[in-house]
Amino acid sequence: MAASKRKDSDNKTTDGKRIVYSEFGNTDNSAALQRGTPEVAPNQQNLKIEASRKGRGGKTVTVISGFQEKPETLADLAKQLKAQCGTGGTVKDNEIEIQGEHKQKLAEILKKMGYKAKISGG
Repeated sequence: MAASKRKDSDNKTTDGKRIVYSEFGNTDNSAALQRGTPEVAPNQQNLKIEASRKGRGGKTVTVISGFQEKPETLADLAKQLKAQCGTGGTVKDNEIEIQGEHKQKLAEILKKMGYKAKISGG
């Protein structure tokens, strides 16, 4: 029986370390994890405010879309808007969803904050 033996140098990288699997590796990928959306000034963002019931079991939700901000900033803004309306809500897919129909109120609040906000739909 001819057993083939491999040399240790066959599977090593140039620095002598063999990497088979690395879940929490020491490689620095911080640049790859950064979100590509730059912060844009509020007066340069065109926001659309609409009420929606689709896929929510008949419950009305006010959806604000068109944001160009980081998720952390968006979460802080959603928290402020929820407090102003006195309801719950969430951030999904770079949109803010506020429970209930608050189109007029949210448009006024966002305009005071410096955003360009338009009410969409009937």
